Amino acid sequence: MNLTAHDIIIRPIITEKSSSLMAMNKYTFEVHKTANKIQIAKAVEEVFNVKVAGVNTINVKGKTKRRGRTVGKTNSYKKAIVKLAAGETIEFFSA
Repeated sequence: MNLTAHDIIIRPIITEKSSSLMAMNKYTFEVHKTANKIQIAKAVEEVFNVKVAGVNTINVKGKTKRRGRTVGKTNSYKKAIVKLAAGETIEFFSA
C-alpha cells in the first residue's frame, strides 16, 4: 500500500498535554496505523516544510464506553510525537 504524506498524517492532537509539549518543540499527530517512524518524519517534513529531529510513536487502545445498556468501544489509533530541529516551528493557529 502506497501512502502519501496526507494519508499518513490524519490530524494534529490538541490537548493540554500536547500544548505544553509544543513549548519543547514537540508536536503530536494522529497517524495512519501502518506508518513507521521514517514515513511519519518524511510526511511531516513534506507537509509542514520543517526539519524533524526525532519521532516517538504510541498505539492508543480504544476505551470501553457505556450509554445506558449499550456498551461499545472508541476507535484505536496510532499517535506520533514529532520533535523538530532547533529553530523550527509549526503554526496550527495562524489567523
